[in-house]
Amino acid sequence: MRTTIRGKNLTVSQKDSDYLERKLQRLERMLDERCEADVELRIEGNRKVADSHVVEVSLLIDGLLLRGEAAASTFRAAADEVVDKLERRTVDAKERPRDRRRAEQVRFVEAETREAPTAVLESGEESRVVKVKRFAIEPMFEEDAISRMDELGHTFFIFVNAENERVAVLYRRRDGRLGLIEPVIGGSYRPIDQG
Repeated sequence: MRTTIRGKNLTVSQKDSDYLERKLQRLERMLDERCEADVELRIEGNRKVADSHVVEVSLLIDGLLLRGEAAASTFRAAADEVVDKLERRTVDAKERPRDRRRAEQVRFVEAETREAPTAVLESGEESRVVKVKRFAIEPMFEEDAISRMDELGHTFFIFVNAENERVAVLYRRRDGRLGLIEPVIGGSYRPIDQG
């Protein structure tokens, strides 16, 4: 597996680099030499000290991109966490039948090219929904939703809040912090303090 380790606005120490390569060898056992791993280390000042060191790993496995991110008090602790996440995802990806996955990818590409709107709408043209996605959601607490969003590598996550049984949207803001949207149907609007 070809591995690239880089720091964002920081120099990665040789000890951290060696540690990361050693941890990624756990994944190499399940993968072949054609796979690529891109690792980025960064320190985010807008987080708690316990979560300031972030390790983000992107794995390219036979055209499939697996991404994981973890934050901890040190790069080594974050590396342990992200490799554990990616190991579970890699096992899941390997267990899925390859033929079905390829067939789904082909079907997805065909559907996207058939239904893709033009990049710029002509004047007078209306925007339209080109894809509808339905999925089952279960009640969970905000902490669980944050973990699930990070596991998926998404910038937003829709869930039913277990505390008030309402639909909520968790999203990552541009500054790296999290936001929560709680829609109220037919209720009165109450402004919330900006954070």
